[in-house]
Amino acid sequence: MTQHTQSPPRYPQRFDLTGLSAVVTGGASGIGFESVRALAQCGARPILLDRDAAALELAVAALRDEQIEAAAHEVDVTDPAAVQHVAQAVIAAEGAVDVLVNSAGIARLNRVLETPDEEWRQVMDINVNGTFWVSRAFGRHMVERRSGSIVNLGSMSGLVVNRPQAAASYMTSKGAVHMLTKALATEWAKDNVRVNALAPGYIGTEMTLAMRARPELFDVWMDMTPMGRCGEPAEIASAVVFLASPASSYMTGSIVSIDGGYTSW
Repeated sequence: MTQHTQSPPRYPQRFDLTGLSAVVTGGASGIGFESVRALAQCGARPILLDRDAAALELAVAALRDEQIEAAAHEVDVTDPAAVQHVAQAVIAAEGAVDVLVNSAGIARLNRVLETPDEEWRQVMDINVNGTFWVSRAFGRHMVERRSGSIVNLGSMSGLVVNRPQAAASYMTSKGAVHMLTKALATEWAKDNVRVNALAPGYIGTEMTLAMRARPELFDVWMDMTPMGRCGEPAEIASAVVFLASPASSYMTGSIVSIDGGYTSW
């Protein structure tokens, strides 16, 4: 008969983020905003980073209506000097940053031969370079403290080629985010800094739902998703909490698909 000599773990405590500070890029809207809400409800102190000052103001006000006090900083993640400045300001104000969620990103639909040079650069700059600059700025602090969890927003588009739309820039950028996640995870594992990524499918944000006006795209997306629906932002935010929390303490370098079964075909 197996002897259980250790005290059983208290599982609710493993999802408790009380006392931790959490930075979320792209935190003023979409999955970023929902991640802020989820992290805060689980006890974290949220800090929103976004390039849209007006959206930040609205987001902070909406959170306040829910009795969530959040700090906010306007920053362009494609500017490494600005990112470093904001990171220093946040760390000075908070004393420590425990969780980083890289949610800032954009998507553009264009065939390769019709993709303007500037569009390619913009997608790569925000989705890939921005994730790198922010991870490096806050990751340095986490490595020095020997503690931290970073959650990157990748995409199923970094694992498979979506159809029927052409979006080589977006797919390539999210594949790069996945590999950056693995690279950072292996570099920082011995420093007790975990780095994981989520690979969402089609999520019912305002941007995605607006595509219902293009049934030639939207209907194919739903047909190719075994669950037959868009995911909810809360379904991604719940996974953000998991990866940010001690509940995932033995995970690093993982790419977690949340796509309604899309990549199972």
